[in-house]
Amino acid sequence: MNDLLKIPCVLMRGGTSRGPFFLASDLPSNRGERDAALLSIMGSGHPLQIDGIGGGNPVTSKVAIIGSPSIAGADIDYLFAQVRTDRQYVDYSPNCGNMLAAVGPFAIEAGLVRAGEVETLVRIHNVNTGKLIEAKVPTRGNEVIYLGDASIDGVPGLAAPISLTFVDAAGAKTGKLLPTGRPKDEIDGVQVTAIDCAIPMVLMRSSDLGVTGYEDAQALSANRDLIARMAKIRTEAGALMGMGDVSDMVIPKPVLISPGRRGGTLSVRYFMPYECHPALATTGAVGIATAAVSDGTIAAEIAGHPDVPAQIGIEHPSGRLDVQLEMRQGAIVAGLVRTARRLFEGYVFAKPAETVEDAA
Repeated sequence: MNDLLKIPCVLMRGGTSRGPFFLASDLPSNRGERDAALLSIMGSGHPLQIDGIGGGNPVTSKVAIIGSPSIAGADIDYLFAQVRTDRQYVDYSPNCGNMLAAVGPFAIEAGLVRAGEVETLVRIHNVNTGKLIEAKVPTRGNEVIYLGDASIDGVPGLAAPISLTFVDAAGAKTGKLLPTGRPKDEIDGVQVTAIDCAIPMVLMRSSDLGVTGYEDAQALSANRDLIARMAKIRTEAGALMGMGDVSDMVIPKPVLISPGRRGGTLSVRYFMPYECHPALATTGAVGIATAAVSDGTIAAEIAGHPDVPAQIGIEHPSGRLDVQLEMRQGAIVAGLVRTARRLFEGYVFAKPAETVEDAA
């Protein structure tokens, strides 16, 4: 029982995130054993994740688990896991749209989806939310093309563009776009919009929290009074949204919103939930853009109530992310472009479950 577990793994960058990708069949089928393996692999419970391959930051402590489809109309299943850095806990409550950008390429190269001659459409069932996302992956013959001329803010260099389309993303966790039944609520003297689209979020005006919303991510993460107040607001919002006690969950995400000042529709600071994202989560961008065209929300008021179809430009600490909104069969469909890269492949080694539990 002292031998390390040897597990096939591919490390990939997806959008502005990075993490290991696994075939579901290569991980333990028992959830407890699987979680123990992931905690050991990532090195969670240490701020630097020094005994694992995690990067000591929420955007580099993410895991994608890919398997055969469990619903009709999908090509693959994608289960996302946010592995906490500060303690040994695996959270399956959110989705990650940045990691999603690498799911299609991984599935093609793993032989789960046959590649097309020019591009390959991969229909991804996100197990966390039950939603379907379409990814168009550049391919040539049976190979994924990673090199190209697309750029995304928050990632250096150029790469091949991967188009993601979120089909009917509303109600990802609660079943409702506006889980409280209202476009605005008041919590702790602050107006908020509780929205569930791609990922549950609590939107707030930056000025109502005593900041401009244009500060850099490090400065906002270091503002412990701000973090504490947003934590209280998001906990109460989670209860109002019907999500129960969210203190051990990373959702709903707190988001500060300000007017765009570099040509964008809005400027945002997205929290994960206790650190400011250095850029912006893809799922967050989809939800914020949808809020911008939803009557009565804080985002819509700041954005000037744009109509669909619309391109919503969202400024963030590393630049800007554009979301294209249109209607499809009576539902809002959100599209955007991300990039991905395969970084290395091989094996990771995990301690047995008993060893991980003893260390905790």
